[in-house]
Amino acid sequence: MTVESVEPAPAGTPELREPPVAGGGIPLLGHGWKLARDPLSFMSRLRDHGDVVRLKLGPKTVYAVTTPDLTGALALSPDFKIDGPLWESLEGLLGKEGVATANGPRHRRQRRTIQPAFRLDAIPAYGPIMEEEAHALTERWQPGRTVDCTSESFRVAVRIAARCLLRGEYMDERAERLCTALAVVFRGMYRRMVVPLGPLYRLPLPANRAFNRALADLHLLVDEIVAERRASGQRPDDLLTALLEAKDENGDPIGEQEIHDQVVAILTPGSETVASTIMWLLQVLAEHPEHADKVQQEVESVTGGIRPVAFGDVRGLTHTNNVVVEAMRLRPAVWILTRRAVADTELGGYRIPAGADIVYSPYAIQRDARSYDRNVEFDPDRWLPERVKDVPKYAMSPFSVGNRKCPSDHFSMAQLTLITAALAAKYRFEQVPGSDDVTRVGITLRPNRLLLKPVAR
Repeated sequence: MTVESVEPAPAGTPELREPPVAGGGIPLLGHGWKLARDPLSFMSRLRDHGDVVRLKLGPKTVYAVTTPDLTGALALSPDFKIDGPLWESLEGLLGKEGVATANGPRHRRQRRTIQPAFRLDAIPAYGPIMEEEAHALTERWQPGRTVDCTSESFRVAVRIAARCLLRGEYMDERAERLCTALAVVFRGMYRRMVVPLGPLYRLPLPANRAFNRALADLHLLVDEIVAERRASGQRPDDLLTALLEAKDENGDPIGEQEIHDQVVAILTPGSETVASTIMWLLQVLAEHPEHADKVQQEVESVTGGIRPVAFGDVRGLTHTNNVVVEAMRLRPAVWILTRRAVADTELGGYRIPAGADIVYSPYAIQRDARSYDRNVEFDPDRWLPERVKDVPKYAMSPFSVGNRKCPSDHFSMAQLTLITAALAAKYRFEQVPGSDDVTRVGITLRPNRLLLKPVAR
């Protein structure tokens, strides 16, 4: 599905408007201070000021889009490309040559390279690994013993990604490194996005040194994975082999930097977003035991109560799937996205100049009372066929749309549904003293420090 680029308005049509400026900016930092202090509330209130509003982030003017239909148009229009404050802040991690940040012909060629690994007919081949990791997670946990949901969620997310897509058998220690490093890196990148004080981030301050160490370890981790594959001489049918054998537009092997950046894009943002979603699903199972019980009953009805839940059961786990979708609606891992205008254009009748940065928040869109009845209530049944038609188009796009849609959407949903089913079938969950499920905001959203006690069913 595409939309046509909007041409300049012909004579006689209404003149394009300038978007209103959001209130509350302060000298030098503009609205960056509010974004840093209470970003979710700030973004959620912007629609009260208009469908498109102007923000000041330091010296930059940024355009915020606040409605579902305009975020859909933004994602689908060729007048806007992947760029802007978010992607600039992520550049130190993702590089400039991976599928996450590339545009134009390079992006299309990279999508063609990686897409076969995520086709619907390819996903079942990953089923045994997803099953093994999901059930290993439940076996590691012991009734009554506190679970650190951050490290455990990262461990299972990284292991599934590495074993399915990179055929890695060396992920235990590296999963721990990835978990530790990503927490530091994504927090620092968010700070650099909303408070763009470039030179200050190069000073040898403790926070800057910790950020640089974590970023270096992430890149070292990727280099280790690629080097070990090359040294092994093995060519399994996986995504890493596809990258090592890929050709560029001239028919030559792609460069080492592109291979590196592609592996980073596979291993790090995907692991971060899936792990964050697993954390929120665990929080949901603890906070809403009635839905945890309903998931357990659904698993029992599908399996007959005589075997563990399997990958082949996922399609039959309707309520479990709806629990996953509703958790992603209320707590999307990716809560803020940016684009950049490639030419003078318009959006919703507002003038958008060439080079302008545009920002929008899936968190704000997916919690908007104009789109959802009982908008902040956890209600998985809103995704039943008879009710989902009431949700406006583009009011729920957890994997984006158009040519920037996440290629691993079916892969991610399958593992999230299977993990949720396996956990709820075996345990009930309770938060323990010291647990803090308040939302921690970085490039992604996750609970601040979720500690749970599994209770055997």
